[in-house]
Amino acid sequence: MSALLKTMRITRALTLLLLLPFLVAAQQNLTRHVDPFIGTGGHGHTFPGATMPFGMVQLSPDTRLSGWDGCSGYHYSDSIIYGFSHTHLSGTGISDYGDILLMPTAGEVYLNASNDERTDKGGERTEKGYASRFNHKNETARPGYYSVKLDDENIFVELTATDRVGFHRYTYPTADRANIILDLTHRDKVLDSYLKIVDATHVEGFRRSSAWAEDQIVYFVAEFSKPLTSSGIAVDDKIVDGLTEARGTNLKSFFRFDTRDGKPITVKVAISAVSIEGARKNLVAELDHWDFDRVKADADRAWNRELNKMQASGGTEEQMKTFYTALYHTMIAPNLFMDVDGQFRGRDLKVHRADGFTNYTVFSLWDTFRAAHPLYSIIDQKRTLDFIKTFLAQYEYGGRLPVWELAANETDTMIGYHAVPVIVDAAAKGIGGFDREKAFAAMKHSAGLKHFGLEAYANRGYIGMEDDRESVSKTLEYAYDDWCIAMMARLIGHEDDYAKFIRRAQFYKNVFDPQTGFMRPKNNGGWITFFDPREVNFNFTEANSWQYTFFVPQDIDGLIALMGNKENFARKLDELFSADSKTTGREQADITGLIGQYAHGNEPSHHIAYLYDYAGQPWKTQFRVRQIMDNFYSPQPDGLIGNEDCGQMSAWYVLSAAGFYSVTPGSNTYAIGTPLFPELRFNLENGKSFTIKARGVSKQNIYIQSAALNGKAYGKSFITHQDLMKGGELAFVMGDKPNRVWGAGDNDAPVSRIPDRQIVPVPAMNAAGQAFREHLEVSIQTIARGARVHYTTDGTEPTVDSPRYVKPFSIDRTTTVKAVAINQENEKSFVVTATFHQIPHNWSIKLLAKYSSQYTGGGDSALIDGIRGTTNFGAGVWQGYQGQDFVAVVDLGKAQNVSRLGAGFLQDVRSWIWMPKRVEFELSTDGENFTRVLSITNDVRDDRYEAIARDLVKSVPSQPARYVRVKAYNYGTIPAWHPGHGGQAWIFVDEIIIQ
Repeated sequence: MSALLKTMRITRALTLLLLLPFLVAAQQNLTRHVDPFIGTGGHGHTFPGATMPFGMVQLSPDTRLSGWDGCSGYHYSDSIIYGFSHTHLSGTGISDYGDILLMPTAGEVYLNASNDERTDKGGERTEKGYASRFNHKNETARPGYYSVKLDDENIFVELTATDRVGFHRYTYPTADRANIILDLTHRDKVLDSYLKIVDATHVEGFRRSSAWAEDQIVYFVAEFSKPLTSSGIAVDDKIVDGLTEARGTNLKSFFRFDTRDGKPITVKVAISAVSIEGARKNLVAELDHWDFDRVKADADRAWNRELNKMQASGGTEEQMKTFYTALYHTMIAPNLFMDVDGQFRGRDLKVHRADGFTNYTVFSLWDTFRAAHPLYSIIDQKRTLDFIKTFLAQYEYGGRLPVWELAANETDTMIGYHAVPVIVDAAAKGIGGFDREKAFAAMKHSAGLKHFGLEAYANRGYIGMEDDRESVSKTLEYAYDDWCIAMMARLIGHEDDYAKFIRRAQFYKNVFDPQTGFMRPKNNGGWITFFDPREVNFNFTEANSWQYTFFVPQDIDGLIALMGNKENFARKLDELFSADSKTTGREQADITGLIGQYAHGNEPSHHIAYLYDYAGQPWKTQFRVRQIMDNFYSPQPDGLIGNEDCGQMSAWYVLSAAGFYSVTPGSNTYAIGTPLFPELRFNLENGKSFTIKARGVSKQNIYIQSAALNGKAYGKSFITHQDLMKGGELAFVMGDKPNRVWGAGDNDAPVSRIPDRQIVPVPAMNAAGQAFREHLEVSIQTIARGARVHYTTDGTEPTVDSPRYVKPFSIDRTTTVKAVAINQENEKSFVVTATFHQIPHNWSIKLLAKYSSQYTGGGDSALIDGIRGTTNFGAGVWQGYQGQDFVAVVDLGKAQNVSRLGAGFLQDVRSWIWMPKRVEFELSTDGENFTRVLSITNDVRDDRYEAIARDLVKSVPSQPARYVRVKAYNYGTIPAWHPGHGGQAWIFVDEIIIQ
């Protein structure tokens, strides 16, 4: 008996040891700290409605039908609700979704929404419809639940959700005419839709639409808690008597109930991207009862399970609310995109079945590779594996890895191929379970494509303005992605591929100008003439050179070397944060949250504050990180300084509050910043926990004085992923003054370095312009220290036997110059090529309209220099004029017979560029008295989105003239159907044609 008791005690002790991590990490009620209204104001673009962690359904109110701040369908400044739809995007910069809208009403049925702008002085709507006013005082939101009172109808609305089912509860005033409107035309363009009233309690159908996702389909099945008393379907806004089934592009319906018993109406709506049958299966599997409060409680428990993966304590109420709402926002997207039976719609828009993984959608990878996915690699490794398997399924069915995938559509929004760092980051951190060879083949496929400037990038080591827009940003981001491919190649033993891609990872050096110390755009083989690092233009992606100069996360040591040394690098960072915050160039709504030229409201800046660690000055990282956390995040509707971007803006805060950040996804290193909470525990999927403690931390005590890892003194300004996964404790002692010794030693800094296979950067050919009249001086600049340059002027490839560049030289005819840099080991750069054109006549031009400083075309003579623009408006050849007509006078130098007149124009509607309405030509012999001889009306459709360059040109009776006046009439105000409606259109012109 005693032996048995001893065995039982040992068993109990072992059980307690196994359960210890879970006992220590007992669940806390963390949903109480979440406020889904954070980010719904300002430019956060979040929504407040009910959703599950990474769920398929986002059931939320729609208060705004269009516009940039209506991307999520809801904005806190609005006062009218149009209804409650089942899909929403969180924090994007482009709108979509808003599918399957329901709206409860009472009394007479109206099938059109009223316009929230059309009110009289008393606030009454002048056009009656199903929309209703509401007040934030009567609105509640928390994870998995939303409620509001509709003021116009006195209806109380409550929403909750399972993964694939939206659950509505409507409490009406006592009435026999309680209605529910179903609008399948809501928001974006409908391609096709179908609706069937199955019986008194069931409705089903689908909606196929085109917006950001060009071909999106949502099937649905709806079930009512009580039988309807009457119903109707409207086709093209007309109710058809007796109709119970319809198909078309303009379908709406109403369902009427008797609520005189005082009981609410509940509605279950299941959705699917596969089929009506799939939606039906989802409904049966996830919601086989009518207990609304039970679903609401289940949602709360589900959110608490997720939020308890990170347990913070000791913070202020504001800090806790900001932190846990940020963590909540990181768990809204990506979204489940698969039915309960495993079927999903693939990138080929065909139906497939997932084999051993859960399929997802909404991958905002340009944003989320930076912090959101590295966060998932710590707290959500199983889901990270599903994300990667989803990427590989998209590669298999769609032909390539996702860029910005939405509802089985590749939108190709933003730049790079940033599924690559997500995969490599996971592999580097030991997350397995996927086919690494297949993943590597998919990565190489993305890198080997010839679109978006990649062909020029691969063939000459950088992208120029003439190759593609956003040339500098693309060069830098492709280089980082290629480093990730190199890391994967080495991981799986492909050394030849490693050699290729580690060289491509250094192509950032080809756009670094050592004279200015900035990443600088190139055109025709040399630096652009007009350069201001503050200027926001189409050489950069939603940023300027100040912000992108620091995007070399794969080789920070290499960037430091380009700038001279660590002191110079830190000084450059100081200048970034202390510069005048005014930007120049184009207006870019995403550039917000400015500290100097640092812009926290957009992703290219997100890693920059941590770069001081790499320069041996970690106390400056600590200061800037805390400054950003305190100033740019708050528990208010406008508490996000920029777009949430599917979790990235919040993931930065979550990681930074923990005390570290993933500067280089694809490595296993995190740079240390400054912890926000006295204690924060990661509860890991492997059953272990890692705790970060910050003794004495406060609003003033933001500087690390000392640290200990698992009880041992720790002086490094970084921590590894393996340290986290082992479990343990990182303890900091905080103070109000910088400790300039901790973390500052040469061996204490995080390492980001490409140690081998160094490239020779390409030389840059510079001249006063690409076109000239009599002669032009050309100079060649080399970036590589100690390298020599050889060049040719006859179009042949330069070799070591070609003339060596010593000093600037002059050309007097159209010439193609080629140059190569060769270092002391006889390693060569790419060959750089520039062609300089001699203008074939002595015409002059007087511009009577003012072109944009961003789109000069090369200067005043650009329209008569013989160099023609392509469909790439950012190539530096077009002259751009916004909100004005184009007027110019060409002086031919002497009277000549003129027989043909015209001008070249560009239309790129996505970029607000339209053909002129018409162009007129007048001739004169004296420059004062002009006669109109030609008027050409544009015949290109204004809604043609494909970029087109076209000459508007015609012959005229031959007649003498010295002066030609050209006037092109601007398209005008951008129409309502365009996302930029209300703005002013651009005219892009090149060249003026006179024969």
